[in-house]
Amino acid sequence: MDLFGIPIQAFLGQIMLGLVNGSFYAVLSLGLAIIFGIVKIVNFAHGAFFMTGAFVAFLIGRHFGIGYWPALIVAPLIVAAIGVLVERLLLRRIYGLDPIYGLLLTFGMVLVIEGGFRIAFGSSGYPYPVPDELRGVTNLGFMFLPNYRIFVIVAALVVCAATWFVIERTTIGAKLRAATEKAELTQAFGVNVPLLLTLTYGAGVGLAAFAGVLAAPIQHVNPSMGSELVIIVFAIVVIGGLGSISGAVFTGLMLGVIEGLTKVFYAEGSTVIVFVVMALVLLLRPAGLFGREES
Repeated sequence: MDLFGIPIQAFLGQIMLGLVNGSFYAVLSLGLAIIFGIVKIVNFAHGAFFMTGAFVAFLIGRHFGIGYWPALIVAPLIVAAIGVLVERLLLRRIYGLDPIYGLLLTFGMVLVIEGGFRIAFGSSGYPYPVPDELRGVTNLGFMFLPNYRIFVIVAALVVCAATWFVIERTTIGAKLRAATEKAELTQAFGVNVPLLLTLTYGAGVGLAAFAGVLAAPIQHVNPSMGSELVIIVFAIVVIGGLGSISGAVFTGLMLGVIEGLTKVFYAEGSTVIVFVVMALVLLLRPAGLFGREES
């Protein structure tokens, strides 16, 4: 059976592969949206923290024998701790200034972090094994999909849903939203706003590191793996609406599928389709799909 002249198996297969890529986009975009929406920093270093998460998982496995499952928790926590130090030592000094300062500072961090890893480990990259429990493939009827990629989709959806629940349905999430809107008033009610901002930045880069650990068995762990994604992720956050949690998740998954389908109909356009969609959305709705229009 064909669809638009394309075998239905190929069509459905690209949707599934698009969901895998979209899962990475969703988790990365979620962390970036949280940081921008609450901390008000354009975190250009997000891709570098994604790469750092993959490298931390690789290094603690090589030197300490820590396997994939513990690394999935330990590596994001380590990178989140690094993010806390970065926020307290560097980013806190530029709050209230023009956003360009945050962009320039985090761009400089990218150069330092990626350059340091490139000097220490080279540029070729290292393989990271798929855990034994997730080896093999599953027959979906229209394709054989590796079990690990199914796990990536499920894990990304669970983490995104849990993050949304914390921010939208819990007390700490309410405090975060209040601090975003009225920081001085929230502080007057006894909420430690600077601590909330610190933990938020740490959580945001921790999500990037979690995505990096998920990506490690699929990609070679190398210093450039984050820089290849960060521009796409920025575009996704703009399309979804800057600071929108649900917009980041939905748009990440949606753009992954659109990118996958583009490879079926016009493979050469798959590298630019995200930016074409961004241009169209900005023309029709400058605030993004889920963003709030300024009154």
